[in-house]
Amino acid sequence: MIGIFFTFQIILAIILIILALLNKSSSMGFGTYASSNDSVFGAKGPMDFLTKATITIGFLFVLNTLTLVYLYNKQANTSVVDEVKVQKTTAPKNAPSVPTLPSK
Repeated sequence: MIGIFFTFQIILAIILIILALLNKSSSMGFGTYASSNDSVFGAKGPMDFLTKATITIGFLFVLNTLTLVYLYNKQANTSVVDEVKVQKTTAPKNAPSVPTLPSK
């Protein structure tokens, strides 16, 4: 399930990058501050399709990121070490004995 969300995350990131690059630049230098901004929608006019699509894809990207964080955090509460069974082994009969240090 995490794999599906992760694949969707990559697709959303690529679409978001493409939409951000396709949007019209809003920088006009100092002309932005000197032009009239008294219109109803501002100097740029109403939002066009690319702007609305970028906002929608950005919202889906953030929502998918939060979902992935929740799923990874839920998965992080379990550990593989909890499932490991410890087996006690005994030394072979022909094993050499370990030398000990003389006590002082």
